Amino acid sequence: MTEQSTSPHGPTVLVTLQARDAPGLLDFLTDVLGFVLTARYDDGDRVAHSELRRPDGRGGVMIGSHQEGATIWSREPGSAGAYVVVTEIDALYQRVLEKKADVIMPLDDTPYGSREFAVRDPEGNLWSLGTYAGEPISRDD
Repeated sequence: MTEQSTSPHGPTVLVTLQARDAPGLLDFLTDVLGFVLTARYDDGDRVAHSELRRPDGRGGVMIGSHQEGATIWSREPGSAGAYVVVTEIDALYQRVLEKKADVIMPLDDTPYGSREFAVRDPEGNLWSLGTYAGEPISRDD
């Protein structure tokens, strides 16, 4: 088995979300959760496409305005959940509290070695943020 290289430009998997208020969701993700907006393309009063990355570049999300039944890719806003690995979890939690975000699970230590909390964004999506980076891939050659 050979290992494949990853792109030097960022993550190779991006979560895609649609929002009824895409500008509001972009503001929440940047202002409250600390994502960095790297691209935004508007089409009139709607966000046609946007990309956000974590400050370390290791994760990202794409967001666009929801158009009911517009394409096969149309998904109901507010029905997603994501886990975001964060190294400075205590500082981020303080920021979330200061911004009065909807905390649905307070900061706590888990039995599997993570320190994490969860919030609901203005669209209703759930975001779990923690220090658990997942288990390493076992490579049998």
